[in-house]
Amino acid sequence: MKEMLTSNASPGCCCVSRRRFLAGCAACVVGATGLSAAPARAFRLEDSAKVRLRILYALHAPVQDRPDWPNIGFDFRPVISQIENAIRQACPNFELLPAMADGPETTAKILQEDQANPVDGYLVCQMNCWNRVVQPVAELGKPTLYADFLFAGSGGFLVYTAQFLRRNVPNVGFVSSSRLEDLVEAVKCFEIVKKGGTAADFVAATAKLRRERTPGPGDMTCKPDQVQLLSPEECLRQLREIKLLAVGGGWPGIIEAVKNSLGITVLSLPFQELNEAYQQADKDAAREIARGWEQAAARIADVSPEVLEQSAAMYLAEKALLQKHGAQGISINCLGGFYGGHIHAYPCMGFFELNNSGLIGGCECDIRSAVTMLALTTMTQGRPGFISDPVIDTAKRQIIYAHCVASNKQFGPQGASNPFEILTHSEDRKGAAVRSIMPEGYMTTTLELAPEREQILFHQAKSVGNSFEDRACRTKLCGEPVGDIEKLFAEWDQWGWHRVTFYGDLKEPVFALADALGWTVIEEA
Repeated sequence: MKEMLTSNASPGCCCVSRRRFLAGCAACVVGATGLSAAPARAFRLEDSAKVRLRILYALHAPVQDRPDWPNIGFDFRPVISQIENAIRQACPNFELLPAMADGPETTAKILQEDQANPVDGYLVCQMNCWNRVVQPVAELGKPTLYADFLFAGSGGFLVYTAQFLRRNVPNVGFVSSSRLEDLVEAVKCFEIVKKGGTAADFVAATAKLRRERTPGPGDMTCKPDQVQLLSPEECLRQLREIKLLAVGGGWPGIIEAVKNSLGITVLSLPFQELNEAYQQADKDAAREIARGWEQAAARIADVSPEVLEQSAAMYLAEKALLQKHGAQGISINCLGGFYGGHIHAYPCMGFFELNNSGLIGGCECDIRSAVTMLALTTMTQGRPGFISDPVIDTAKRQIIYAHCVASNKQFGPQGASNPFEILTHSEDRKGAAVRSIMPEGYMTTTLELAPEREQILFHQAKSVGNSFEDRACRTKLCGEPVGDIEKLFAEWDQWGWHRVTFYGDLKEPVFALADALGWTVIEEA
């Protein structure tokens, strides 16, 4: 069957063998629109011969003009044509009314037009992550189908869908699939309302269809992987001696909770201190490090030797700050710093090197995820965590962990190395970043620690391959979840988009750590 929305995708867009910001945080979502559960009243479709379907594409522009998922310069127009042509072919009794909206104000104008000439339902396609288009549509109470354009709108889609589920909004069904046929079949469910069903009947039908079209679990047998573990007590003792540097930002209100509950000291530093260390980095040493990366990489594309040397200088700056402050981890507001001109090289390659050595390099000054990395890297005696922006694909029953920073030593500094490539940072196609081609066939454990809530979010998945889709972040580890993939849609509004993945079956030690702390584990699958 045809893959969903293959325009602009590389030939290897599926998961193959061997192959922003944190706006998802609850504070960014809850209360932003005052969205409440719409009444479950019946909306009989208009008595015209055709079903009038308004399609709203939530995106910045037809050709992307800024760094964001999927990437700057992405042309959405062929994708939009593909969607509409498929629906027209499969649904000849539908009248399609397509429009683009970049946020609530644009959406409100379109909805006002629909009041004068009512439509029968809405399809909202999340094409960029954080454009708030679906919320005002959902408020209408009419049957609404919410669809993710994978590796493009997935952050907002997951957070906003979880919000709808938590509030029991009865008129919004959703699709998160790489198969275009899955979207088309869900669109056909609008005919239920044509026959007198309610919006809630429509949602129930889309949910039933989604479950039926999701494959059952595959062979979940995993390769042997013995993890060397510290006891929870020894792990907590060592954490009390650890420092984490947070450069250029960080979540407010979490630092004190990290110290009180885990004993980790978080030091907030300005960009200026990092820049000074960057300027003072030994250029000959940076050149030597860059040459080493060139020799080790399986492939380098669109990254000049000069840019790679700048990345090496940033790595030396990171190391210098760790040594200066006696710290074991550093997390940098990389996107805000680079886009705002506060730093002059991405820290991705430096984080790659730190994580390979058993230290911590954490993305986006996400303190919660960096603390998660510190805790589990300590407990596993060096295994690196992989911060990611996940995507869920029901067509393959997979969760795909995507980011532009990843280690290539998943089993720790003394373990085997896997191949890696050096590419540009995906969203803006600048700098140097990593595609790590991670090992398949192993159990992985994915976590977030929330010291301020005394909770640990937990799920597991078998690594089944890597995606080489060009959209979104460079490293994309494909995992088949242990448990119920439907349940995986539920927690993003409370925890944000990031997750941290470790190789190894760490369920027992994670629960033991929670017991030692007196915390609760939330199993999200």
